[in-house]
Amino acid sequence: MSAPPRLSALVVIHNEEERLPACLDKLGFVDELVVVLDRCTDRSGEIARGFGATLVSGGWEREGGRRNAGIAACTGEWVLEVDADEHVPPELAAEIREVIATSRFDWHEILVDNFIGERLVRRGWGASYGKAAYPGLFRQSAKTWGDDRVHPSLTWRGTKGPMLKHRLLHYVDRNISDMIRRLDAYSTARARDLRERGETWGSTASNLRRMVSRFFKCYVRRGGWREGGHGFIIATCAALYPMLSHLKAKLEKD
Repeated sequence: MSAPPRLSALVVIHNEEERLPACLDKLGFVDELVVVLDRCTDRSGEIARGFGATLVSGGWEREGGRRNAGIAACTGEWVLEVDADEHVPPELAAEIREVIATSRFDWHEILVDNFIGERLVRRGWGASYGKAAYPGLFRQSAKTWGDDRVHPSLTWRGTKGPMLKHRLLHYVDRNISDMIRRLDAYSTARARDLRERGETWGSTASNLRRMVSRFFKCYVRRGGWREGGHGFIIATCAALYPMLSHLKAKLEKD
């Protein structure tokens, strides 16, 4: 019988000493742990080293660059990409090991349970403001990140397999204030990408239309209304994201 495929877990962070231990504690089922330290000034490196991680240290302005550096450092045939605010429960861990042992495909999406504080919010995510699933399990050579600061594009080699059945736990925001701060940070980063390309993401009028369509998509089509006030806030942030990015690209210099 052949040996099971080697699995690497990749965690890319910037100053995550508070959330990192709980994340890494759930990754004991992998064969290799790689942690990318992007300009970390806290105890993140010491914590990761305590879990036996291979450390990749540096400074990257763009999200894609640091993630590609992490993938390149992984030696496993398969890579599981996880963020510091995400936990892999035991049932998902078992499914991942089973999938990589038998899969004929090159990458798989993983369903996500998103939490705002202690509240599980399953409906309404999307439109560049949250993820209901993500392509987090892939063969080492299958995935390359693009060069944008926020929501980089992905280039894939090979074929997509079935989505996994069990869910990753994503503690996306501590509270509503965190959601608003994230909206500000995302739209600022997107505006910088747009200015560098000489774009403003369409006109103000087109972004007004986009606001309406995005709100409808998250709140109505994706069932955000079922989540009460949390669903309304998610849909509102998703709707504001392109407009804020457009206005910052158009009106600000940096």
